Amino acid sequence: MNDTASKPILILGGTGKTGRRLAERLTARDLPVRIGSRSTNPAFDWGDATTWAPALDGVGAVYISYYPDLAVPGAAEAIGAFASLAVANGITRLVLLSGRGEPEAQRAEEMLKASGADWTILRCAWFSQNFSEGFLVESLLEGAVALPVGGVGEPFVDADDIADAAFAVLTEQGHAGQLYELTGPRLMSFADAVAEIGKAAGRDIRFVTISHDEFTAAVAAHDLPPEFTWLLKELFTEVLDGRNESITDGVQRVLGRPPKDFNAYANETAATGVWSN
Repeated sequence: MNDTASKPILILGGTGKTGRRLAERLTARDLPVRIGSRSTNPAFDWGDATTWAPALDGVGAVYISYYPDLAVPGAAEAIGAFASLAVANGITRLVLLSGRGEPEAQRAEEMLKASGADWTILRCAWFSQNFSEGFLVESLLEGAVALPVGGVGEPFVDADDIADAAFAVLTEQGHAGQLYELTGPRLMSFADAVAEIGKAAGRDIRFVTISHDEFTAAVAAHDLPPEFTWLLKELFTEVLDGRNESITDGVQRVLGRPPKDFNAYANETAATGVWSN
């Protein structure tokens, strides 16, 4: 355990997929946690830098998950400014949740490194949980998932593995200055993933490849905030071009065990009924 253990760990994005799981793990070990979000006290808002210092006051380390995503323009500058403020306040243990193949995310990583922090970067593949805790749930329930992506392989990573890795690097020695690229154990197309979910849920769920224009129109029809509309278009039209078509040993390096397979995720999640009409 590191010497910051007596102070709370600030979790930015503490209600998100990985932040919530990390908070559960820390709390289960009786380690103090502070959730940083717009609804907490003190509040934290990436768009309001005056909220940053109060949220940092008295904490020992920070898990940084940027909302809505590091791919968004301006994210790197915000990460740099936040990291510099943390270091200036004596908080040097910073762990960044980053994304694979996203130029803005990689720029944010460089900003973090330049701050002088004792940094660790968790660079992650597409979350398995995007199928059960995100915008794809509705499509799966309707029985058809339509996305502008073909047979490109994606090494879907389980959010539980990310949270386990975040817990490890925040509470163990030896992870400062390390970049861990976290993926699942195999490459799968989105059609493969939807097929496995259908099998686990005992339902016939189709996957349909659509054009980028059709996808943009479909997203617009859902009345999402502009930043999400932009983000989804960016992730599906830019990042899913094969650049991430490789698996890594990051989970094994951090946790000493192989990553969780998508099939296990699909079976466990189907048992909760989230994909059942």
